[in-house]
Amino acid sequence: MRFERWHEPLLPRAAYLSRLLRSALVAGGFIGASLVIGALGYHWIGRLAWLDAFLNASMILTGMGPVDRMATPAAKLFASFYALFSGVAFLTSVGVLLAPVFHRFIHRFHLAEDSDSEPQRPRRR
Repeated sequence: MRFERWHEPLLPRAAYLSRLLRSALVAGGFIGASLVIGALGYHWIGRLAWLDAFLNASMILTGMGPVDRMATPAAKLFASFYALFSGVAFLTSVGVLLAPVFHRFIHRFHLAEDSDSEPQRPRRR
């Protein structure tokens, strides 16, 4: 996804909303895939029923904590690695979701700042 540079005009509202929707779809897809990975692991490795596996995966993914106790060493290892993965996955998806919002805010701030001062030529890289 390409964001406009500081010297380019602000993206029109319709294009911004489209960008926001794309970010939401990417973040939602990543969270959904992470949830499927967790549910499959808890079902096959942790030997939980599908609903319990889904519950455990969603609780770990959102940072709430585990629901069921893991009995086997393999299940405990999976739960540990899934918890580590989930923390990073959740924070990454929030970053992807909020990136267009923060970019628009900062870009608008820079445009307002530039209009208060003399026009400057774009810097070369």
